[in-house]
Amino acid sequence: MTELLKSSLTRRTVLQAAAVGAVGINPALRAAVYAQGSDAPEKKEVKIGFIPLTDCASVVMASVLGIDQKYGVKIIPTKEASWAGVRDKLVNGELDFAHVLYGLVYGVHMGTAGPKKDMAVLMTLNNNGQAITLSKKLADKGAVDGAGLAKLMAGEKREYTFAQTFPTGTHAMWLYYWLAANGINPMKDAKVITVPPPQMVANMRVGNMDGFCVGEPWGHRAIIDGIGVTAVTTQDVWKDHPEKVLGTTADFVKKYPNTARAVTAAIIEAGKWIDASLSNKNKMAETVADKSYVNTSVDAINQRILGRYQNGMGKTWDDPNYMKFYNDGAVSFPYLSDGMWFLTQHKRWGLIKDHPDYLGIAKQINHIDVYKQAATAAKASVPKDVMRSSKLLDGTVWDGKDPKKYADSFKVRA
Repeated sequence: MTELLKSSLTRRTVLQAAAVGAVGINPALRAAVYAQGSDAPEKKEVKIGFIPLTDCASVVMASVLGIDQKYGVKIIPTKEASWAGVRDKLVNGELDFAHVLYGLVYGVHMGTAGPKKDMAVLMTLNNNGQAITLSKKLADKGAVDGAGLAKLMAGEKREYTFAQTFPTGTHAMWLYYWLAANGINPMKDAKVITVPPPQMVANMRVGNMDGFCVGEPWGHRAIIDGIGVTAVTTQDVWKDHPEKVLGTTADFVKKYPNTARAVTAAIIEAGKWIDASLSNKNKMAETVADKSYVNTSVDAINQRILGRYQNGMGKTWDDPNYMKFYNDGAVSFPYLSDGMWFLTQHKRWGLIKDHPDYLGIAKQINHIDVYKQAATAAKASVPKDVMRSSKLLDGTVWDGKDPKKYADSFKVRA
């Protein structure tokens, strides 16, 4: 791959790497070949799909800054129209990788989000930085937060419509979790629709929904355009929550293990670059705002990426838990417990019927071995534990230790 990577890999890591994707090849032979320099990426050019969102930034910057070439690959960022489109192109091989919703990857692997296909998560791209927006009309009636929304819905009976971006995705889960924490059952008390992220603001403008959950810059865009208010940020639902991931198919990792490692290393390094300074964040905002990427004004991106928030009703605050891309390796590490959490919520909301093998599935999907090799190459910190513990906004603690009990513990459920 690169002299940096060769010198970084210990013999033990080389042997572990040799085992990745060792299909039909003697592991000892493969290790010998690997050690002799066949660690170069098998594919020199890769297509990575992305949706126009701020959190595609590390994929874009890895390409724009030429970090990818340092690892022997060329990343071609490919702008996509919807998450369903991303799913289809990943499954049929039109895309090599994607900036993609964590829960989408798990949904495809489980067969709950369309055609069933064994999938892979190579790294987490970002934590935090999404929001739930309520329409100005609702806000004018006192629905400016969860309690206000619950009160309005109880007093003014009608069909309330909320939008998320993909049925098994992150935004659906944040929306459902927040509604349920406020006593609103998203499956029974409301109508939930799926809308692609860039179309959220336009749909709210014409009255197609009362609220939506989406990634930035579309939450802030609704405020700039005067059509919505921020009821809650997703980091207030779960501080440092997992969000987008670098996703691909399990087949791709088996066939092109060196490419998977090289691309992961490049994007880890790009995330590290973004988080390194204020000027880097501003440069990133200017880059991704371009029409070939997110296609919005820089001011829609650069405020919240710096933690400068406003809710659209005069309140402003500095949020220390803004969107992060590296955070000393804590962001990018693909914790098994993060993937397991999405399965618990899919079970909670009836997307899967029976309790799955939570830990077993997370181990299948989250390629921690590939991540660790890429992190070594990118000189990135690696957390000691593959699980982590978090307290969500309703006081519930998630640590991955008893996923079945956790999934069954919620009073509000499908």
